[in-house]
Amino acid sequence: MTKEYEFLNQINFPSDLKKIPESKLQKVADELREEMIDAVSVTGGHLGASLGVVELSVALHFIFNTPNDKLIWDVGHQCYPHKILTGRKDKIRTLRQGGGLSGFTKRLESEYDPFGAAHSSTSISSALGIAEANRLSNKSDNVIAVIGDGAISAGMAYEAMNNAGASKTKMIVILNDNDMSIARPVGAMGTYLAKIFSGKIYFSLRETIKLITSAFSKRFTAKAGKAEDLLRSAVTGGTLFSSLGFYYIGPIDGHDLSSLVPILRNAKDSKHEGPILIHIKTKKGKGYSFAEQAKDNYHGVSKFNVKTGEQIKSINKTPSYTKVFADTLIQHAKKDSKIVAITAAMPDGTGLNSFRKEFPERTFDVGIAEQHAVTFAAGLATENFKPYAAIYSTFLQRAYDQVVHDVAIQSLPVRFAIDRAGLVGADGPTHAGSFDTTYLSTLPNFVVMAASDEAELVRMINTSTEINDRPCAFRYPRGIGLGSVLPPINEKIEIGKSKVIKEGKKLAILNFGARLNETLKAAENLKKKGIDITIVDARFAKPLDENLIWQLATTHEAIMTIEEGSIGGFGSHVVNFLTKKGLMDNNLKFRSMNLPDIFIDQDTPENMYKKANLDSNSIEEKVLDLLNSNIVLQKQK
Repeated sequence: MTKEYEFLNQINFPSDLKKIPESKLQKVADELREEMIDAVSVTGGHLGASLGVVELSVALHFIFNTPNDKLIWDVGHQCYPHKILTGRKDKIRTLRQGGGLSGFTKRLESEYDPFGAAHSSTSISSALGIAEANRLSNKSDNVIAVIGDGAISAGMAYEAMNNAGASKTKMIVILNDNDMSIARPVGAMGTYLAKIFSGKIYFSLRETIKLITSAFSKRFTAKAGKAEDLLRSAVTGGTLFSSLGFYYIGPIDGHDLSSLVPILRNAKDSKHEGPILIHIKTKKGKGYSFAEQAKDNYHGVSKFNVKTGEQIKSINKTPSYTKVFADTLIQHAKKDSKIVAITAAMPDGTGLNSFRKEFPERTFDVGIAEQHAVTFAAGLATENFKPYAAIYSTFLQRAYDQVVHDVAIQSLPVRFAIDRAGLVGADGPTHAGSFDTTYLSTLPNFVVMAASDEAELVRMINTSTEINDRPCAFRYPRGIGLGSVLPPINEKIEIGKSKVIKEGKKLAILNFGARLNETLKAAENLKKKGIDITIVDARFAKPLDENLIWQLATTHEAIMTIEEGSIGGFGSHVVNFLTKKGLMDNNLKFRSMNLPDIFIDQDTPENMYKKANLDSNSIEEKVLDLLNSNIVLQKQK
């Protein structure tokens, strides 16, 4: 820590927090909030959500016996104060850095993280599993899941609540309602929670429970318990949560420790059989004025100046791939009224916020519901609309069954704009786009493309507008482009047609995706060593450019494939083609370069690609190895 605090300096673990007088917990929360703001200003990260749960984090660790009592944070965006209180205070300034703390909960990092979470809506399911394990093991430890109002809009959360209510398993679910997930929550659940909150019950219930649980009201405990039941049934007995079998309490002020602490203590000591849901109301970005006033409440921030709130961002006039996608789609939508865009609660991250400004009625934010998003897009496609489902690669994994059954089998022309392809940096392995080429290119009649630069991305979007007989996908990385000149929107690519970038001898490299620039760097160094190679921008993993591959296989000694995806993707399809055609029988040498069979921890994208052996040096070394060259590779310093 860089500051001296009255209480926080004494707290390394929750056992230390329990030594602080209950009357001083708000001071602890204030210091915790100050320390977190200071730390994230250095590292960047998901600040807004964590600011909103400072008091809740303090109250939970004060009341419950973690790590024996299991505390599960949904998504992990809100876990920073939890990390500071659970033995990671001195490492908090390594957050999201190479070799440092993960930006999410992570089992390997701490015993206080019983379940890793970086995709939303998993907390109730995992908590129920742990609670059932406790029951089977005759353990009486508590299990607490903290889920946000955005995350509870997803179907998985309701599947879990339905199961939990029916099984009457003892567990506690805390609904952190801040009216703001990554973007504003959409759908009926947001409206429903707003109605509960706006009712007169908020202050009356809060004050009633404070009375019930007050240390000065012990003699009224029995009567108070009946009063609480009466009030709950009279005012909230018809809530959805009660109908699902949860004992519902709330909503209460999530920043009022004088309410939170006694209510959590009551929940902990409750003899109630079955799950309890405590609905708290919080403010995302709470306690930091710049976060409170920002449109996104500082959901994800880069490094920033604590005093001014100004985020430190590199100035670059080159547009991001995401912006190029959105701008190009807008141009097409102006000419084609059938084009519609779909996002699963990520309008800003996918660039569709700008599309929505132009075409509000043709933009659909379906909430944190990727499965629904895909089948919804399929329904649109049956009526001759042209749906573009803009979904991060890592999130599209959640809808694979729908991609197979609802889109691919029916050959519906849904267009998948796959953002964040490849390794993504600080968000680490949970957000890496490692598998989409593999899981999509195995599907019959699917067109799978990858952009090597932003100009190719434009061409692929242009091409996708006229693919009306089958589904297609085009993948592109996070971050800014290479500064390539963008082509007009009428410039398309022949389906399955690769592009030869340079011609050489002996060895041909087929690059699929955004490693092309690194491949060209390797080629420059190899040329200095007397090795001139052919380089191809493959563009398509499916269908393959079989004619070109045949030609290269019969005119070169060796072929290499390069891709920023897992095994089973582009390279696997190439070698399968070569084997089927007997081309491997002619002493053809072959190597594939893809992501290794590991999950790569967070770091800068450059360092992550070095670890993956997909940087220019690694490409150069692989070429020399393949050609059995005696030339000594001079590593770049």
